[in-house]
Amino acid sequence: MAKINGTEHAAAIRQEVKAMGISPHLVVVLVGDDPASKVYIGMKEKACAEVGFKSTIRKLPGNATQKEIIAVIDELNADSDVTGILVQQPFPSHLDKNKIVSRVTPEKDVDCLGPYNVGLAVMGRGRLSPCTPAGVITLLEREGVEISGKHAVVVGRSDVVGKPLALMLLARDATVTICHSRTKDLAAVCKTADILVAAVGRPKFITADFIKPGAVVIDVGVNRLEGRKICGDVDYDACAEIAGYITPVPGGVGPMTVATLMQNCAEAWEIQNGN
Repeated sequence: MAKINGTEHAAAIRQEVKAMGISPHLVVVLVGDDPASKVYIGMKEKACAEVGFKSTIRKLPGNATQKEIIAVIDELNADSDVTGILVQQPFPSHLDKNKIVSRVTPEKDVDCLGPYNVGLAVMGRGRLSPCTPAGVITLLEREGVEISGKHAVVVGRSDVVGKPLALMLLARDATVTICHSRTKDLAAVCKTADILVAAVGRPKFITADFIKPGAVVIDVGVNRLEGRKICGDVDYDACAEIAGYITPVPGGVGPMTVATLMQNCAEAWEIQNGN
């Protein structure tokens, strides 16, 4: 078994971005006081500081209306000093997520959640990429894992991870199966995977019975347990004995998501400056 060290790969990517010598400005819009969101924003601020980017947080109360949030996004869209806009999720339940993420102008959509950029990304034509799916692809490529011709099984069909990642794998000539809560004989399907991606949001859901010997296992899940501990969707200790490659949680996909955000900010800066 080879552990895929996302922390090391992410650090190398940040150094590559820093070497570009540019100074984009990332603005994160935070609605409410979700504790996990504050942690994630802190990670993004730290990454921006490391690579020499400017970062700003625009805080709005949890009861902010759709109209008020859209007004802030429109203001940032029109501000030439702002390179990238990221509206931190999850949103309070009274908000329409699709309308909010679609409001960010495509050239500043560094989270790549708007339909225009997602469409280009899954067609292989985009310069900005959905951060977590792109982070997974980068991990595989940097580890030298062959994607073309392999059977990839993605467990999870979210708009943020499962669907775009499946299409990005397909664009790289994998044969892709998407599984979800209604998939019959899930373990049997997963056991056919050369590349297995877990993105279901259930702690240690993927057990050793799901793993084909020598398979590449990518754990996207981040689940908080008692005592502030976190674990992934994969039972790491059991699956590591069977897998050929496996990502840990923490230290796997998570750092790559933030590193990809830095790449997207740099790419957005180049787009907006005519490069």
